[in-house]
Amino acid sequence: MQWMLLAVQAATLGATNYAVDAPMAPPAAPASFADEFAAKKVDRSIWRFDTSRNAAGWYNNEKQYYAADRPENTRIEDGVLVIEARREPLSKAKFPDWGGQVYSSAKLVTRRTLGYGFYEVRAKLPCGRGAWPAIWMIPEDASWPAGGEIDIMEMVGWDPNVIHATLHSGAFNHRLGTQRGAQKRVATACTAFHNYQLDWRPDSITIGVDGRAYMRVANDQPGGATAWPFTRPYPLILNLAVGGDWGGAKGIDDRSFPQRMAIDYVRYWKHDN
Repeated sequence: MQWMLLAVQAATLGATNYAVDAPMAPPAAPASFADEFAAKKVDRSIWRFDTSRNAAGWYNNEKQYYAADRPENTRIEDGVLVIEARREPLSKAKFPDWGGQVYSSAKLVTRRTLGYGFYEVRAKLPCGRGAWPAIWMIPEDASWPAGGEIDIMEMVGWDPNVIHATLHSGAFNHRLGTQRGAQKRVATACTAFHNYQLDWRPDSITIGVDGRAYMRVANDQPGGATAWPFTRPYPLILNLAVGGDWGGAKGIDDRSFPQRMAIDYVRYWKHDN
Protein backbone atom coordinates (compact mmCIF):
# COMPACT_ATOMS: atom_id res chain seq x y z
CA MET A 1 0.00 0.00 0.00
CA GLN A 2 3.00 2.31 -0.15
CA TRP A 3 1.64 4.43 -3.00
CA MET A 4 1.79 8.17 -3.64
CA LEU A 5 -1.32 8.67 -5.69
CA LEU A 6 -2.47 11.14 -8.26
CA ALA A 7 -5.58 13.02 -7.18
CA VAL A 8 -7.75 11.36 -9.80
CA GLN A 9 -7.04 7.88 -8.45
CA ALA A 10 -9.51 7.15 -5.69
CA ALA A 11 -12.14 4.72 -6.91
CA THR A 12 -10.12 1.51 -6.52
CA LEU A 13 -6.55 0.30 -6.32
CA GLY A 14 -7.51 -3.32 -6.79
CA ALA A 15 -7.88 -5.30 -10.00
CA THR A 16 -10.08 -8.06 -11.40
CA ASN A 17 -8.06 -9.16 -14.41
CA TYR A 18 -6.24 -12.24 -13.11
CA ALA A 19 -8.99 -14.29 -11.49
CA VAL A 20 -8.66 -18.04 -11.08
CA ASP A 21 -10.47 -20.77 -9.16
CA ALA A 22 -8.25 -23.62 -8.05
CA PRO A 23 -7.40 -25.63 -4.93
CA MET A 24 -4.69 -24.20 -2.68
CA ALA A 25 -3.46 -26.09 0.37
CA PRO A 26 -0.56 -25.41 2.75
CA PRO A 27 2.24 -27.98 2.95
CA ALA A 28 1.86 -30.83 5.44
CA ALA A 29 5.35 -30.27 6.87
CA PRO A 30 6.00 -28.02 9.89
CA ALA A 31 6.23 -24.34 9.02
CA SER A 32 9.68 -22.83 8.43
CA PHE A 33 8.65 -19.67 10.26
CA ALA A 34 5.60 -18.95 12.39
CA ASP A 35 4.12 -16.79 15.10
CA GLU A 36 1.16 -18.35 16.90
CA PHE A 37 0.87 -15.34 19.25
CA ALA A 38 1.07 -17.54 22.31
CA ALA A 39 3.12 -15.03 24.32
CA LYS A 40 1.71 -12.23 26.44
CA LYS A 41 3.13 -9.48 24.24
CA VAL A 42 4.23 -9.01 20.65
CA ASP A 43 7.56 -10.77 20.17
CA ARG A 44 9.95 -7.95 19.32
CA SER A 45 12.51 -10.44 18.04
CA ILE A 46 10.03 -11.34 15.27
CA TRP A 47 8.29 -8.02 14.64
CA ARG A 48 9.16 -4.37 14.57
CA PHE A 49 6.78 -1.41 14.54
CA ASP A 50 6.98 0.91 11.54
CA THR A 51 6.51 4.52 12.67
CA SER A 52 8.71 6.09 10.00
CA ARG A 53 6.10 8.34 8.37
CA ASN A 54 4.20 9.55 11.43
CA ALA A 55 5.58 13.08 11.40
CA ALA A 56 5.44 13.55 7.62
CA GLY A 57 2.15 11.69 7.13
CA TRP A 58 1.56 8.28 5.59
CA TYR A 59 1.19 7.50 1.92
CA ASN A 60 -2.18 7.54 0.15
CA ASN A 61 -3.35 10.46 2.32
CA GLU A 62 -4.03 7.99 5.13
CA LYS A 63 -5.15 9.51 8.43
CA GLN A 64 -3.57 7.27 11.08
CA TYR A 65 -0.69 7.64 13.50
CA TYR A 66 1.12 4.29 13.86
CA ALA A 67 2.03 3.72 17.51
CA ALA A 68 4.99 1.63 18.63
CA ASP A 69 4.18 -1.22 21.02
CA ARG A 70 1.25 0.63 22.59
CA PRO A 71 -1.30 -1.76 24.14
CA GLU A 72 -4.23 0.40 23.08
CA ASN A 73 -3.25 -0.29 19.46
CA THR A 74 -1.39 -3.61 19.58
CA ARG A 75 -1.84 -6.43 22.05
CA ILE A 76 -2.30 -10.18 22.35
CA GLU A 77 -5.61 -11.42 23.71
CA ASP A 78 -6.14 -15.16 24.26
CA GLY A 79 -3.59 -16.14 21.64
CA VAL A 80 -4.74 -13.60 19.06
CA LEU A 81 -2.86 -10.52 17.90
CA VAL A 82 -5.13 -7.46 17.93
CA ILE A 83 -4.33 -4.37 15.87
CA GLU A 84 -6.79 -1.69 16.91
CA ALA A 85 -7.48 1.62 15.19
CA ARG A 86 -8.91 4.28 17.48
CA ARG A 87 -10.22 7.79 17.11
CA GLU A 88 -8.65 9.69 19.96
CA PRO A 89 -6.88 12.94 20.81
CA LEU A 90 -3.10 12.80 20.34
CA SER A 91 -0.38 15.34 21.05
CA LYS A 92 3.35 15.90 20.71
CA ALA A 93 3.64 15.87 24.48
CA LYS A 94 2.83 12.15 24.50
CA PHE A 95 3.90 11.33 20.94
CA PRO A 96 6.92 13.39 19.82
CA ASP A 97 6.64 12.17 16.22
CA TRP A 98 2.94 13.03 15.98
CA GLY A 99 1.96 14.56 12.65
CA GLY A 100 -1.47 15.93 13.57
CA GLN A 101 -3.45 12.69 13.14
CA VAL A 102 -6.66 12.09 15.10
CA TYR A 103 -6.59 8.31 14.61
CA SER A 104 -4.10 5.83 16.08
CA SER A 105 -3.31 2.33 14.87
CA ALA A 106 -0.29 0.05 14.29
CA LYS A 107 1.85 -1.42 11.54
CA LEU A 108 3.95 -4.53 12.19
CA VAL A 109 6.78 -5.69 9.93
CA THR A 110 8.71 -8.95 10.22
CA ARG A 111 12.37 -8.46 11.03
CA ARG A 112 13.13 -11.44 8.85
CA THR A 113 12.66 -11.22 5.09
CA LEU A 114 10.75 -14.10 3.50
CA GLY A 115 10.88 -15.22 -0.11
CA TYR A 116 9.57 -18.07 -2.23
CA GLY A 117 7.18 -20.17 -0.21
CA PHE A 118 3.64 -20.72 1.00
CA TYR A 119 2.18 -18.18 3.44
CA GLU A 120 -0.94 -18.43 5.56
CA VAL A 121 -2.29 -15.67 7.81
CA ARG A 122 -5.48 -16.44 9.71
CA ALA A 123 -7.33 -13.20 10.36
CA LYS A 124 -10.64 -11.53 11.09
CA LEU A 125 -11.12 -8.12 9.49
CA PRO A 126 -12.72 -4.81 10.54
CA CYS A 127 -15.65 -3.56 8.46
CA GLY A 128 -16.16 0.03 9.62
CA ARG A 129 -16.24 2.66 6.88
CA GLY A 130 -12.77 4.17 6.73
CA ALA A 131 -10.92 1.04 7.89
CA TRP A 132 -8.28 -0.34 5.50
CA PRO A 133 -6.69 -3.58 6.78
CA ALA A 134 -3.87 -5.18 4.84
CA ILE A 135 -1.58 -8.22 4.77
CA TRP A 136 1.17 -7.49 2.29
CA MET A 137 4.85 -7.52 1.28
CA ILE A 138 7.22 -4.92 -0.13
CA PRO A 139 11.00 -4.48 -0.10
CA GLU A 140 12.27 -1.71 2.15
CA ASP A 141 15.40 -0.87 0.16
CA ALA A 142 13.83 -0.14 -3.24
CA SER A 143 11.58 2.56 -4.64
CA TRP A 144 7.95 1.91 -5.51
CA PRO A 145 6.83 0.49 -7.87
CA ALA A 146 10.16 -0.77 -9.22
CA GLY A 147 10.83 -2.93 -6.16
CA GLY A 148 7.48 -4.72 -6.44
CA GLU A 149 4.56 -5.15 -4.06
CA ILE A 150 2.50 -8.24 -3.17
CA ASP A 151 -0.87 -7.49 -1.58
CA ILE A 152 -2.02 -10.79 -0.09
CA MET A 153 -5.19 -9.26 1.33
CA GLU A 154 -6.70 -5.80 1.36
CA MET A 155 -10.23 -4.74 2.18
CA VAL A 156 -11.81 -1.31 2.46
CA GLY A 157 -14.56 -0.81 5.01
CA TRP A 158 -16.91 0.97 2.63
CA ASP A 159 -16.98 -2.25 0.56
CA PRO A 160 -17.09 -4.82 3.35
CA ASN A 161 -16.45 -8.52 2.84
CA VAL A 162 -14.79 -7.98 -0.56
CA ILE A 163 -11.11 -8.92 -0.37
CA HIS A 164 -8.48 -7.97 -2.92
CA ALA A 165 -5.22 -9.59 -4.05
CA THR A 166 -2.98 -7.36 -6.17
CA LEU A 167 0.54 -7.23 -7.59
CA HIS A 168 2.42 -4.03 -8.47
CA SER A 169 5.64 -3.60 -10.45
CA GLY A 170 7.25 -0.98 -12.65
CA ALA A 171 5.27 -2.06 -15.71
CA PHE A 172 2.12 -3.18 -13.93
CA ASN A 173 0.75 -0.76 -11.34
CA HIS A 174 -2.28 1.38 -10.56
CA ARG A 175 -0.65 4.59 -11.80
CA LEU A 176 -0.65 3.08 -15.27
CA GLY A 177 -3.97 1.31 -14.77
CA THR A 178 -2.20 -1.99 -15.39
CA GLN A 179 -2.14 -3.51 -11.89
CA ARG A 180 -2.71 -7.25 -11.84
CA GLY A 181 -5.03 -8.93 -9.36
CA ALA A 182 -8.46 -10.23 -8.46
CA GLN A 183 -11.13 -9.87 -5.81
CA LYS A 184 -13.44 -12.23 -3.97
CA ARG A 185 -16.45 -11.84 -1.72
CA VAL A 186 -16.06 -13.52 1.68
CA ALA A 187 -19.41 -13.12 3.40
CA THR A 188 -18.06 -13.54 6.94
CA ALA A 189 -14.72 -11.75 6.57
CA CYS A 190 -15.61 -9.40 9.43
CA THR A 191 -17.27 -11.87 11.76
CA ALA A 192 -15.07 -14.98 11.45
CA PHE A 193 -11.45 -15.93 10.95
CA HIS A 194 -10.32 -16.91 7.46
CA ASN A 195 -7.02 -18.18 6.07
CA TYR A 196 -5.42 -15.71 3.67
CA GLN A 197 -2.84 -17.49 1.56
CA LEU A 198 0.04 -16.78 -0.81
CA ASP A 199 2.04 -19.26 -2.90
CA TRP A 200 5.11 -17.40 -4.20
CA ARG A 201 7.21 -19.20 -6.79
CA PRO A 202 9.79 -18.08 -9.38
CA ASP A 203 7.30 -18.59 -12.21
CA SER A 204 4.03 -17.52 -10.58
CA ILE A 205 2.31 -15.84 -7.64
CA THR A 206 -1.00 -17.33 -6.46
CA ILE A 207 -3.23 -15.82 -3.78
CA GLY A 208 -6.29 -17.37 -2.18
CA VAL A 209 -8.46 -17.74 0.88
CA ASP A 210 -9.50 -20.85 2.82
CA GLY A 211 -7.87 -23.31 0.46
CA ARG A 212 -9.11 -21.83 -2.84
CA ALA A 213 -6.97 -19.67 -5.09
CA TYR A 214 -8.75 -16.68 -6.63
CA MET A 215 -5.76 -14.89 -8.25
CA ARG A 216 -2.78 -16.19 -10.18
CA VAL A 217 -0.19 -14.18 -12.11
CA ALA A 218 2.47 -15.93 -14.18
CA ASN A 219 5.97 -14.68 -14.80
CA ASP A 220 5.38 -14.63 -18.55
CA GLN A 221 5.65 -10.97 -19.58
CA PRO A 222 8.63 -9.27 -21.28
CA GLY A 223 10.50 -6.54 -19.46
CA GLY A 224 12.63 -8.42 -16.93
CA ALA A 225 12.53 -6.86 -13.48
CA THR A 226 10.19 -4.12 -14.70
CA ALA A 227 7.52 -6.75 -15.16
CA TRP A 228 8.66 -9.27 -12.53
CA PRO A 229 10.73 -7.88 -9.65
CA PHE A 230 9.54 -10.66 -7.34
CA THR A 231 12.87 -12.47 -7.19
CA ARG A 232 14.17 -11.67 -3.70
CA PRO A 233 12.82 -11.90 -0.15
CA TYR A 234 10.48 -9.25 1.26
CA PRO A 235 9.30 -8.70 4.84
CA LEU A 236 5.67 -9.46 5.70
CA ILE A 237 3.52 -6.55 6.89
CA LEU A 238 0.33 -6.43 8.97
CA ASN A 239 -1.38 -3.07 9.35
CA LEU A 240 -4.69 -1.32 9.78
CA ALA A 241 -4.81 2.05 8.03
CA VAL A 242 -7.56 4.64 8.39
CA GLY A 243 -9.00 6.62 5.50
CA GLY A 244 -6.79 7.43 2.54
CA ASP A 245 -7.48 7.60 -1.17
CA TRP A 246 -9.00 4.14 -1.29
CA GLY A 247 -9.91 3.34 2.32
CA GLY A 248 -11.52 6.76 2.79
CA ALA A 249 -13.02 7.15 -0.68
CA LYS A 250 -16.50 7.24 0.90
CA GLY A 251 -15.51 8.96 4.12
CA ILE A 252 -14.78 7.71 7.63
CA ASP A 253 -17.53 6.69 10.03
CA ASP A 254 -16.17 7.83 13.38
CA ARG A 255 -19.04 6.07 15.17
CA SER A 256 -17.64 2.70 14.07
CA PHE A 257 -14.36 3.12 15.95
CA PRO A 258 -12.49 1.47 17.52
CA GLN A 259 -11.94 -1.03 14.71
CA ARG A 260 -9.97 -4.26 15.17
CA MET A 261 -7.98 -6.51 12.89
CA ALA A 262 -7.40 -9.85 14.66
CA ILE A 263 -4.67 -12.31 13.61
CA ASP A 264 -4.73 -15.85 14.96
CA TYR A 265 -1.41 -16.88 13.44
CA VAL A 266 1.19 -16.24 10.74
CA ARG A 267 2.84 -19.26 9.07
CA TYR A 268 5.39 -19.62 6.27
CA TRP A 269 6.75 -22.68 4.51
CA LYS A 270 9.89 -22.03 2.47
CA HIS A 271 10.00 -23.55 -1.01
CA ASP A 272 13.16 -25.47 -1.84
CA ASN A 273 13.63 -23.41 -4.98
